[in-house]
Amino acid sequence: MVQISLTLPDNSIRNYEAGVTAADVAADIASSLAKKAISATVDDKHFDLAWPIEADATIAIHTMKDELQADELIRHDLAHVMARAVQEIWPDVQVTIGPVIKDGWYYDFDRNEPFTPEDLAVIEKKMKDIINQRDPVRTEVWDRTRAVQHYTDAGEPYKVELISSIPGNEPLRMYWHGEWQDLCRGPHLQHTGQLPADAFKLMSVAGAYWRGDSKRAMLQRIYGVAFTNKEKLKAHLHMLEEAAKRDHRKLGREMDLYHMQEEAPGQVFWHPNGWTIYTELQDYMRRKQRAGGYVEVNTPQVVDRKLWVASGHWDKYQENMFIVEVDEEHAREKAVNALKPMNCPCHVQIFNQGLKSYRDLPLRMAEFGSCARYEPSGALHGIMRVRGFTQDDGHIFCREDQIEEETALYIEYLTSVYKDLGFEKFRVKFSDRPENRSGSDEVWDRAETALLAATRKAGIEPEMNPGEGAFYGPKLEFVLTDAIGRDWQCGTHQVDFVLPERLGASYIGEDGNKHRPVMLHRACLGSFERFIGILIEEHAGKLPIWLAPRQVVVVSIVSDADDFVREAVAALRAVGVRAEADIRNEKINYKVREHSVAKVPVILAIGMKEVEDRTVSVRRLGSKQSEVMNLEQLVADLKVESTPPDLL
Repeated sequence: MVQISLTLPDNSIRNYEAGVTAADVAADIASSLAKKAISATVDDKHFDLAWPIEADATIAIHTMKDELQADELIRHDLAHVMARAVQEIWPDVQVTIGPVIKDGWYYDFDRNEPFTPEDLAVIEKKMKDIINQRDPVRTEVWDRTRAVQHYTDAGEPYKVELISSIPGNEPLRMYWHGEWQDLCRGPHLQHTGQLPADAFKLMSVAGAYWRGDSKRAMLQRIYGVAFTNKEKLKAHLHMLEEAAKRDHRKLGREMDLYHMQEEAPGQVFWHPNGWTIYTELQDYMRRKQRAGGYVEVNTPQVVDRKLWVASGHWDKYQENMFIVEVDEEHAREKAVNALKPMNCPCHVQIFNQGLKSYRDLPLRMAEFGSCARYEPSGALHGIMRVRGFTQDDGHIFCREDQIEEETALYIEYLTSVYKDLGFEKFRVKFSDRPENRSGSDEVWDRAETALLAATRKAGIEPEMNPGEGAFYGPKLEFVLTDAIGRDWQCGTHQVDFVLPERLGASYIGEDGNKHRPVMLHRACLGSFERFIGILIEEHAGKLPIWLAPRQVVVVSIVSDADDFVREAVAALRAVGVRAEADIRNEKINYKVREHSVAKVPVILAIGMKEVEDRTVSVRRLGSKQSEVMNLEQLVADLKVESTPPDLL
């Protein structure tokens, strides 16, 4: 028998006969480990304990304490258990695929009748019964002919089709627990009893086309979530409840911020309240950019194809562009233009006007650039994922030896913006060269080395995010974590040697010769639309008072107080506070409740006693208590509170 060597995590080496399984290795190490083992990593691949190991390799045995592997196995096995449960309850249902996704899984079924919420409860109960049976999980490798015949005989055409899409050199693994069987790459747990029966939940049903093709059968997709224990499940469900309360689409309606409609999919109709947030945020960013040494520009919305071809975007990004064809007068052929999906090629055009010297560098150029990108309708999500958006876009043209300093300055700028907007901490990801890219490996080596060194010099050790760079250069991604623990990728910073070369950008160096500038692409918010959505959800609609569209509402308790209400509103407006009067003939509790739902930060109530004393009753959003304050003092306090943080 052929002998192989397996290297353990402690660098010790054990020798076995070829074909040994990870289960055998675990038992050889310790009987206690064999009992706890769930899977293994063999040469960086996640292995089923039952799979044979045929060559020298590194190996690590996993238990339920290894959360990454445990989560994958639990969710994968539960997908199978759910499919088995469905077919045991409704034998005529056909199964298709059931992959693991973030926090859980889904499985697609072909069933004539739609699943109901009551059905989900029945399926959950059956799943727990299957788990309690502790059926061993076994696996075999079959040839294609045998597998196709098996599924043909079983009346499972979807599985037959799946086999045809699997590359010919990949093994066909067949998995069983009990009498139920599925085609699957694995790995899986060793028996159903290893699944935590109290740590999963079926969440919802949705329609899904087979293979994502609208011309194919409409299937029913059941989603589930699962974790290693019930406490984590409980925490996740609580987070989802909080997320539902914070949903920017719900709060957008309650606060009357915007709407969207089918005549303009993925584009925002901003209402006065929402546009106030937008313009306040934009004004703040404009002041921050000016303080950071940026010059503001503005570039066209519709740009000829020639520029997109020259920049490389036509080849790399065309499927995401809105194309505009125009019959130009006297032209032999139609002019082909595109709505700009990004601003960078246009900024190079401004840089190229006139002769630039090394003394002009770094040149920091910024634009609140309106862009349009085609997103599939199914991917659109409120104002978080749209087709029309505005970037707080910027490009820094600099020498190669200025990359480190400019990166450090940008990180400092971005940190101060995020802090002002309520985000004290963020993570940084470093994304290197993708498969589909422009530029030579030598150019990419220089760009990646420079950006990584600059990031570390700024005191940040980034998380590595392989292959996720832009097609023209590596990038940093700045990830914010909100109040309920969700991550949002917002800011970016990219080093680009490619675009200045393609578009002929140059400057005169100290030596009197022409040189290519380096182009640093950066965006802090990302897009105003998405960032406003994030702010709404982060603050649950209770925006910082300087950003709140309606900062103060002054309400009358009795009509005789109307004149003092108007006086209070005028005094507040005089110092720049966005204040409005509510002198409707409605009960005070009704008014307070209405304005609280609309997330007005400060509600002032005035009755006859307040008129006599020249005071107001102050109620803050989220507080059930009111306090009485002198009007003049309150005006002075609110003037300070409503001032943007960069102006304090």
